[in-house]
Amino acid sequence: MRIGQIVPSSNTTMETEIPAILRGRERTLPGEQFTFHSSRMRMKKVTKEELAAMDRDSLRCAAELADAEVDVVGYACLVAIMSMGLGYHRTSQGALHARMKEEGHAAPVVTSAGALVDELKLAGIRSISIVTPYMPALTDLVVDYIKDQGIDVIDSIALAIPDNLEVGRRDPMALVNDVDRLNTRGADLVVVSACVQMPSREAIPVVEDKLGLPVTSAAACTTRSMLRALGLDPVAPDAGFILSEAAKAAAAASSEDIQG
Repeated sequence: MRIGQIVPSSNTTMETEIPAILRGRERTLPGEQFTFHSSRMRMKKVTKEELAAMDRDSLRCAAELADAEVDVVGYACLVAIMSMGLGYHRTSQGALHARMKEEGHAAPVVTSAGALVDELKLAGIRSISIVTPYMPALTDLVVDYIKDQGIDVIDSIALAIPDNLEVGRRDPMALVNDVDRLNTRGADLVVVSACVQMPSREAIPVVEDKLGLPVTSAAACTTRSMLRALGLDPVAPDAGFILSEAAKAAAAASSEDIQG
């Protein structure tokens, strides 16, 4: 299966974390094999202006990935989508899918922004606390976006790192101490990285053990959405709650409640 990603030019994390998660899955399901293919949009500083300019380039990336006939596409920049207006992930996904269809290969498209809210809601999560690397104003946009999608945000930490390369170089295990400053009282789950550039994969199980709460990241949620789009069981080992059998069971129970 060919995994396509649309990534900011300065993103160094999504092409490492998603493959690492899916390589772990391959070890438990040796009949599966994934390859990874990316197209890049220019962006260096995480500012609203650069994010908007970058987003305009996403259609070119979709066309390039259509040429590779990938099986699914993930738009790998959460804040770019959330800074464009409430509910914009649906607009983006529709436009990218339409462009791929025009190019003769209509693969399913997910966005990391849509994946975060969709996968949490599917798993029955209604309240969260989050850590972001963004400046406070962008973090506020992310919080408002998530709340608009029906998920309460109990607390947020803005690490205020404007340089996207610096975000990608951050030690993921620093998050283990960062959560000491996070109010998690009343939260169903902690999003330890509400950014697909801030590394977090290694920290997720450690923070789960520390807090005694489900923990996930934007990258893990994106992986789950990709697996569902491929028609595959949305689980992977050592990747936290959202890719666990517990989340799968919660999603199944939620679906039964809706149908009932």
